[in-house]
Amino acid sequence: MNYQHWLAYAANKLCHSDSAKRDAEILLQYITVKTRTFLIAFNETELTTKQQQQLEYLLDRRAKGEPIAYLVEEKEFWSLPIKVSPVTLIPRADTECLVERALQFLSEKQGVKILDFGTGTGAVALALASEYPQAQIVGVDISDAAIELAQLNANNLVMNNVIFCKSNWFTSLPIQQFDMIVSNPPYIDEYDPYLKQGDVRFEPKTALISANHGLADIKLIIEQSCNYLTNNGWLLLEHGWLQGRQVRQLFYYNNYQQVVTFKDYGGNSRITAGKWKCDETHR
Repeated sequence: MNYQHWLAYAANKLCHSDSAKRDAEILLQYITVKTRTFLIAFNETELTTKQQQQLEYLLDRRAKGEPIAYLVEEKEFWSLPIKVSPVTLIPRADTECLVERALQFLSEKQGVKILDFGTGTGAVALALASEYPQAQIVGVDISDAAIELAQLNANNLVMNNVIFCKSNWFTSLPIQQFDMIVSNPPYIDEYDPYLKQGDVRFEPKTALISANHGLADIKLIIEQSCNYLTNNGWLLLEHGWLQGRQVRQLFYYNNYQQVVTFKDYGGNSRITAGKWKCDETHR
């Protein structure tokens, strides 16, 4: 079977997917280690028996709904190739909005210190590091496996201004001041039917689910971040599209200023930010 015939066969097998053709191409690129351009230009190239077997195995898994990123062990984020595995969430395009807003608030500042909570693959921390090579960035996660994966990504991308450490939020983090804290924490209610749909069925529930209708971890981060932010430091949080009002209320209740919610690429409320104005009575 050649490239062209296999792509047609695979797209047909994945007909229930919204991205059947592209998924097939990604799998073929992964197994043949060829570019998309090569697959098109030399579409009559014959697959080896081993390649066909490998492709059939991956195709079956994809047909059952397993995320393409887990199958090829990589996902592009902020134009960076990020290694992924089932121990972490798959970086989403909408989370790039978190990076965009962080860069907006950092503006031309140099030598800043940034904390990325729930770093997972390290995607957000590494995206910020790529834009601010003079920054000091700390990525924190509760999972040893996630920290190992994030460090692998940092090594692969030769990002030397990021360190990763294990902590359950602030529990094992020494008191220190950051110019910015960013986080894409768990924010889905455990009974949300969304958890039974699409890619999230295969992702770690600990990185998705939070108590108190999805707001428990967000509340904790907002309450405790003031002890780790510099004067006029910013806290930016990703959250569910229906949680904007509640998240803003938590920011206001904890005395943050200039609180604002931003929309994602789909027009949904997704990122809320607040500035911490240092008051020694709150330290």
